[in-house]
Amino acid sequence: MLVATGGRPIVNIVLRSGKKAVGAGAGNPPALVDETAIIRKAAQCIVSGASINNGIFCTCEKEVIVVEEVADSLIKNMQETGRVYLLNPVEVEKVTKLVVTPERKINGKYIGKNVQVILHDIGVEVGEECRLAIFDAPKDHPLVWLEQMMPVLPIVRVKDFNEGVELAVKVEQGNRHTAIMHSTHVEHMTTFARAVQTTIFIKNGPSFAGIGLGGEGHTSFTIAGPTGEGLTSARTFTRQRRCTLVESFRII
Repeated sequence: MLVATGGRPIVNIVLRSGKKAVGAGAGNPPALVDETAIIRKAAQCIVSGASINNGIFCTCEKEVIVVEEVADSLIKNMQETGRVYLLNPVEVEKVTKLVVTPERKINGKYIGKNVQVILHDIGVEVGEECRLAIFDAPKDHPLVWLEQMMPVLPIVRVKDFNEGVELAVKVEQGNRHTAIMHSTHVEHMTTFARAVQTTIFIKNGPSFAGIGLGGEGHTSFTIAGPTGEGLTSARTFTRQRRCTLVESFRII
């Protein structure tokens, strides 16, 4: 049996090998934050989720889409965690050229690298406590649309919840992999979940709550994705959909 992860090209290779293959499907998980979210908690969860293992997990938050009304507050609270570095516009341009090739593909040299390595290569030094680089991004920024698998997180502002849902569904690109939302509005959470139709949907928690770390169920990192186990068991090799709500609606 062959097990592959790292994006669609490598998975396609093992699926054509003629052997039994398990591959993690492509993902580009959006984290949507609406105006009703508990912003401090949302900031902490996003930083934790996007930076775990340097963003290498395909379930990690790859881009944040936030309603303009609370965008500044979200960024401020992310900075207050002491674990992020906010890139200025010049640094954003340098990082983009560093990690995105002219062919608009991710530079494999930086996949899974510490944020210190990436920032060092643009002339910025940060302490070991830093886990993630964040920046204000336009909707068409390449790191909004590419699954980067590194601790660099674009934040896109939208005028309202409806625009946020529309954009989040587009950037998820039909992978139906993972999506995250921070909100206290039940109808908003339901609307986004129905629109994005991902296998894993996490509400008010870090992305890894959807794979058993602080959320429901067990964890299966390697045997994952549409062609493999992914949160179920090796008996069926099918993946159950999981909708994880963190803290709220819990009795114990």
